[in-house]
Amino acid sequence: MFTVQPQSPVPLVTQIVEGLRKLIDDGALRAGTKVPSIRQFAHAHEVSVFTVVEAYDRLVALGYLVSRPHSGFFVRKRSTALDSGPGAPGAAGYRFDSAWYVRKIFENRHLAMKAGCGWLPHDWLFEDGVRRSLRALAADNADLGGYGDPKGFPPLRELIRDSMAEQEIAISPDQVLLTQGSSQALDLMVRRLVRPGDAVLVDDPGYANLLFSLRFSGARLVGVPRTPQGWDLATLERLIVEQQPRVFFCQPRLQSPTGSIAQLAHLHRLLQLAEKHDLTVVENDIYSDLDPYPRASLASLDQLERVAYIGSYSKTISPNLRVGYLIAHPDLIEDVAQLKMISGLTSSEFNERLVYGALTEGRWRKHLKALRERLGEAQERVAGELARLGFELFAEPKAGMFLWARHPAIPDAAEVSHRAAAQDIMLGPGHLFRVEEGPCAWMRFNVAFSGDARLFGFLRGVAEAQT
Repeated sequence: MFTVQPQSPVPLVTQIVEGLRKLIDDGALRAGTKVPSIRQFAHAHEVSVFTVVEAYDRLVALGYLVSRPHSGFFVRKRSTALDSGPGAPGAAGYRFDSAWYVRKIFENRHLAMKAGCGWLPHDWLFEDGVRRSLRALAADNADLGGYGDPKGFPPLRELIRDSMAEQEIAISPDQVLLTQGSSQALDLMVRRLVRPGDAVLVDDPGYANLLFSLRFSGARLVGVPRTPQGWDLATLERLIVEQQPRVFFCQPRLQSPTGSIAQLAHLHRLLQLAEKHDLTVVENDIYSDLDPYPRASLASLDQLERVAYIGSYSKTISPNLRVGYLIAHPDLIEDVAQLKMISGLTSSEFNERLVYGALTEGRWRKHLKALRERLGEAQERVAGELARLGFELFAEPKAGMFLWARHPAIPDAAEVSHRAAAQDIMLGPGHLFRVEEGPCAWMRFNVAFSGDARLFGFLRGVAEAQT
């Protein structure tokens, strides 16, 4: 085998990946050989289980190992196609290491401190409104025996039409498609607009679930550098000319992971470029309800000529209800509605009725006002604590859930995240949100979960140990 060197400046994950790759390339581990289990390897080399998992998953992504359910990891017979590496179009280039982290860590709620997660604490959500809606729905004796409308519960679509009118977006209810959360809306748009090998523009850093979906579809991701003001517009224009993409998936407001907000001038310039180069823009605006200030959106400026708009109630009412929506040009909505029916028939009318009841029972606006104020206070508190520890903040939005920060003494946030998980702390390492692989110093902090002094004590200890 080989020896892992904990004191080496080379990250442990990289050491394991390179060590096993060399053994396989040299023939010391032949095709079909079972490698030590994750726990066996971790115990033998005195490293974290999380470190071994990421290393093995990178080796799967690179085509060196194959995972067999209930059996373990085996050396894979490598073909010429696999030797083309993770940059090749299609599923061979899928980032299994990051996908594992999202699946096993971000969704693993047993960790006590969830500083890197993407949801709100349950007592910050509209649980009372959901309970009242549930009681009203039970008393109403509604007929829930059918599949429901293909586009979703009509009264909720009408309510969304009215909400969009307040944002100066003029639509009819037929232009609203209800989905199983914003993730299904994004996935439907990927399947409608993207073909394997297509160049697709995305925020960099950007929305992790979208990046995974696009990689799995075989898209060629082209990262547009995110700035505190929006995007690097000169680079955006150059990439459009050079790469000739057909679509840009972006998140102008309270973006994940950076929390930044694109300025109005950036929105106008993006739409000018979209018009000039025949570009479709998919605007992910799922955090709009967390914004205390009214702002123009790409959809309001464009009136859905080139922009498709995605929203969600999972972030503010309840993630368990999984209710999101897509609004777009009528022709595009009809196409995507067909895809929705093919992939899963209708969405849950029961959940949609619950959301509708919560939105209309009279306390929704009061809940949003209190939530925005609470997040604003948490933003100020967490930003101050991070700054005192010597972290650089990418932006200070003073709204929404996220802060994006890095410390000069911490070069690889993934290594720190594995150590944090062993201490019951969930962090959001930056490589999950980047287009290109490689170590990343940035971390995403969810301010609603970052108030515990133990978190900052852990970060202080890590930073001091590196200096």
